Amino acid sequence: MPARSVVANGLPDSKVRYSRLASDDDGYIDLQFKRSPPKVPYKAIALATVLFLIGSLLIVIGALLQAGYFGVTHLDRTVPVLIIGILVFLPGIYHLRIAYYASKGYPGYSYDDIPDFDD
Repeated sequence: MPARSVVANGLPDSKVRYSRLASDDDGYIDLQFKRSPPKVPYKAIALATVLFLIGSLLIVIGALLQAGYFGVTHLDRTVPVLIIGILVFLPGIYHLRIAYYASKGYPGYSYDDIPDFDD
């Protein structure tokens, strides 16, 4: 096949050689459709573990305060401890569950579903 000597802007360039594609070639290669091995987001899993543990601790403390195991004079001030514990516990257990199922290879679960902080 003869080499072209004109580039898009009209300047000659002898380094560029063009050739026709094969008639059965659709322009794709198998390598571009392979998935790369999953990247484990260790920082996000560590954060989810910390949220899970702090939330669990706050839920237990809030429940014990509500039950009266500690000498509390105003029971209405113990409810925020329980609410904050639940709000911290939920995202922690959610992301830990996804990480566990992704590590075991369950279909539909992937490490891509966990936000990564390695931007």
